Amino acid sequence: MKNVISDHVANPDTLVVEELGLNRGSCRVDVAVVNGLLHGYEIKSDADRLTRLPSQVESYSAVLDKATLVVSASHATRALPLIPEWWGVRIVTTGARGAVLIEPLRPARMNNGIEGAALALLLWRDELVAALTSLQIEKNKLRAPRAQLAQILADVLPLKQLRPLVREQVKRRTGWRCRELRQQRDEKSSPSAR
Repeated sequence: MKNVISDHVANPDTLVVEELGLNRGSCRVDVAVVNGLLHGYEIKSDADRLTRLPSQVESYSAVLDKATLVVSASHATRALPLIPEWWGVRIVTTGARGAVLIEPLRPARMNNGIEGAALALLLWRDELVAALTSLQIEKNKLRAPRAQLAQILADVLPLKQLRPLVREQVKRRTGWRCRELRQQRDEKSSPSAR
């Protein structure tokens, strides 16, 4: 996957996130690149099955500006009918000397089906409250559950404004995907830590 995102990693205005949760965590983008767009990469190796791909397409389509399927050559024929035309496709093969080759089959295009409330759900509760407060939403509405706050934000902000707000907020987060923090969390929740 390093070959797919290497251009993005060096850009200081770009955040690369592994396992970005969508749809309240019920779906995860294998690799999300957050810069001027929110671009998700779904990776399917020979060992993977394609059974979850239709539900992943549904979740990705509600939120991502672009999506790319990175798929082994053996899965390509079966995977293509399962994804929309706006998804990009890259085929992974192994070269004669064992090197992994990732070749573009088709470029990703812009998704015209983004759902505002689903996109707003990428924001944490405190981020939603801050955004709504800045828009002078009544304080009594700010006590609503997170999903309702996301819907309110989507109702008051057009996608043209909501998309950059969400991207910039996600990029501003610090430490939320650090290995060290994950390891600390896992140690605290393990039975031996109790």
